[in-house]
Amino acid sequence: MVGEFKLPNEYWLNLQVTPQDVEYLHTILFERETPLTTRDLASELVDARVRQEKEAVKNKQKAAGRPFLPKEKFSVGEELAFPALGWQQGKVTAVRAGMNPAAGEFDVITVAFDDSSERLFAAGLASHALNEQPIEKPGDDDVNAAQILSEHGVSFEKKLEAAFNSDDGLVKIAGSWFPRALLVDINEGQLNLVEAVLDMAGGEPLNTSDLMKDSDLPTGVNAKLIEFSLNYALQDDDRFDEVGPAGQILWCLRRLEPDFVRDVPPQLQYDEVPHEREDLSPEMLALEAQLNDELTETDHADVRDEVSSVTIVLIYPHLRAGTLPVSQRTRKLFPTAYETPRVRFTLVDGKTKQRIPAWVVLEHGYVYGLREWYKAHQLIPGSLVEVRKGENPGEVIVEAKSQRSSKDWVRTVMIGSDGGFVFATLKQPITAEFNDRMVVHVPDFKALDPIWEKRRSFEELLLMVMKELSKSNPQGHVHAQELYAAVNLVRRVPPAPIFAALESNPVYKHVGDLHFRLDEEANA
Repeated sequence: MVGEFKLPNEYWLNLQVTPQDVEYLHTILFERETPLTTRDLASELVDARVRQEKEAVKNKQKAAGRPFLPKEKFSVGEELAFPALGWQQGKVTAVRAGMNPAAGEFDVITVAFDDSSERLFAAGLASHALNEQPIEKPGDDDVNAAQILSEHGVSFEKKLEAAFNSDDGLVKIAGSWFPRALLVDINEGQLNLVEAVLDMAGGEPLNTSDLMKDSDLPTGVNAKLIEFSLNYALQDDDRFDEVGPAGQILWCLRRLEPDFVRDVPPQLQYDEVPHEREDLSPEMLALEAQLNDELTETDHADVRDEVSSVTIVLIYPHLRAGTLPVSQRTRKLFPTAYETPRVRFTLVDGKTKQRIPAWVVLEHGYVYGLREWYKAHQLIPGSLVEVRKGENPGEVIVEAKSQRSSKDWVRTVMIGSDGGFVFATLKQPITAEFNDRMVVHVPDFKALDPIWEKRRSFEELLLMVMKELSKSNPQGHVHAQELYAAVNLVRRVPPAPIFAALESNPVYKHVGDLHFRLDEEANA
C-alpha cells in the first residue's frame, strides 16, 4: 500500500542545526522584520526541513526511471522503479507468458535488483489493485510541524538556542530573536527619557509601547523594529530591569524595586548545613515533600504533575518577611519568565478580590509583597494559606483559610531577657485555620531578632529547641514537623538537615511515627 510521506522519528531525534539552517532563519527574520521566539523559528525550520526532504524524494523519483504498474507491458533491458518497494530500481532480464487461465493473458517479468536479488512480477494485467493507486509522492499536509514540535520541540529548541547564542548576528530579548543589523540606534538621551517616564510611574512597571510614546524615538520605521531595538537597549543598561512574565515585557527601574526583591530578606537567608540525604527515611522524604520548602531541591515524584492549587503552612521566616515559598510544587502556580530572575505580577485575594502587587524572585524561590496582607488577616506561624491559579494571565489567587476570630490554646514562644526562649501553651486570638504541629504564636516578632543575630551553631540550636519542645509533652516526644517549624523561629533551615540530624545523631531517639525524644545517656 502506498503511504503518506513520512520522516522517521530518528530523523528528528538526531537532527543537528547546520550553518545553512541558521542562514535560512536569518533570511526569515530579515524578510519579516519581526522578532520571533525560538519556538516560532523551530517551527519555521521544521517546515523548511520537511520541504527539503520532500524535494529530495521527488528528485529521487524522477531519477529512478519508469515506474512499474502491473497493467503495462515491459521489455527485456528496461530500467524500472517500484513505488510500492520504496522506489527500488531494477532491470527486466526476462519476459514470458503467464500460466494462470483465471487471470487471462498476462506476462511474468524477471527483475534483477541492485542487491543482486531477482524477483518475479505480473505485467500486462488489466485489473490489479496497484493499477489504481497513485504513484507515491510527497503530500502537502501529511507532515504536521505542530505535532513534531510537541514530541521533539524541547530538544530541538535547545539545539537552536545553542546555535543562535554563538551567532553574533542575532540578539535576544525576552525569548525573541532578531538580526543585530536591523536594530535601530537608541541614544543616551532617549534612554534618559525612558528613565524619567519610569521614575514618574513610581516603581510601577510599564510595557515597551507605553515607554515609546514619550521617548522621542524615530518615526516612519516599522513599529515592531523600534520596539525590539528599545527593548535591547534597555536590557543592555543596568538602570533598567525587565520584570514581565513569559510572553509579556515590562520594564522597571532597578533602584525603585523593593529592597527584598533586589536582595534576599535576612529571615530567608540560609547558611548551608552539611548533611547526607541518604540518612532520610522514606517517611521523612514524604514529609519533606509535603512541607513546600523552597530550599528543598530534590525532585519528589509527586510534584511533577500539574497542580491547580496548593495549601501552604506558613513558617515564621516567610511570615516575617511577607513572602511565600516558591517550592517545586508551588512554582507551577506562579508566573515564569524567559530570562529575568524577578517577575512582577498580581496576587488577588480569593475572598475580597483585593489586588496585591507582588514579585516572584525565581532565583531564590520566594514571592514578595504579602507583609501587609498577613497583618490584615492576623496570620501566625502555622496558619494555612491557599494559592491557586488565577483567572487571568499574570494573576495568582491567594486566600487565607480564615475562621471567625476566637481564642484557642496554642504553643507560644516566650523570649527571656537573657536571650533564651521557652514554649508555653497559652490561649491566643486565632483568625485562621492552622496546622496543629507547626503553629507557634509569636507575641513580638522583634523579640526574636537577637536570637537570630547570635548565630549559634546548627547543632547547638537544634538541641536547644528540642529540649524546650520536649518539656511540653509528658513523654518528652517531639514530632519532626514540630521541630522543623520551631527551629525556623530562630534560624532559616530547610527540613532535610533537621531530619538527617534526627536520624544520624545518637542524642535523638526515634520512638515511632516520626516522633523523637532526647536520649539522656547520649546527651549526658
